[in-house]
Amino acid sequence: MRTHVVEQRLEAERAVAREIAELVAERRAAGTGAVLGLATGGTMRGVYAELVRLHREAGLDLSDVSTFNLDEYLGLTSGDLRSCRAFMQAEFFSAVNLDPDRCLVPDPELARADPEGYCRGWEEAIQRAGGIDLQLLGLGRNGHVAFNEPGSPRASRTRVVVLDAVTRADAAKEFGSLDAVPRRALTMGLATILDARRLRVLAFGAHKAEITRRVLTEDPGPHLPGSLLVGHADLEVWLDRDAASELPSGLR
Repeated sequence: MRTHVVEQRLEAERAVAREIAELVAERRAAGTGAVLGLATGGTMRGVYAELVRLHREAGLDLSDVSTFNLDEYLGLTSGDLRSCRAFMQAEFFSAVNLDPDRCLVPDPELARADPEGYCRGWEEAIQRAGGIDLQLLGLGRNGHVAFNEPGSPRASRTRVVVLDAVTRADAAKEFGSLDAVPRRALTMGLATILDARRLRVLAFGAHKAEITRRVLTEDPGPHLPGSLLVGHADLEVWLDRDAASELPSGLR
């Protein structure tokens, strides 16, 4: 694990976006398109904004890239503006030259009839694409990654989950009320995430300081899903000073 602490989150966002751009070029030179694992939420907005800037100003070509999003709420329609799909469309997909057929976000409507079959198909689609080269991740206040809530086993794969009360409370503002927040979601599992060749975790702000410390310093276990990433062979954690404020000096 490598931990990077920056003065301003923009430094981290630019560094991660630059790495993605370099990866895209490397994979193209090798004759295959890059496969990216994407995440939603405010933590990721700056990374996507920088990738859009690189596309517009530096000619970053994403036409042969495949993407898989981590998760999606169940119970929303495909056009719901609160969905993960809508977030990705607004923040990233609509502004670059990704092939829409290669931009995969879990589809709760398709999953409705046969959730288990749909989740198996999602895993198979990742394998057909050659596996995920780089997975973007944030940290929830309860230590979740994607929608792998506390108690999620390391061996978990893509599945339907019940959302934790903390996760739903954090989403209440976006949905207008707690009652409007879905209670279930589709999510890639921890084992699916750990299969990615590179993991890049981002956390910014003082409100992420405690959970960052716990995830990076406590004994790994299902009680803190993010802690189960720490043994990955290529994990980098990007933090601003506030998010890193409770870390021991050796990690700052």
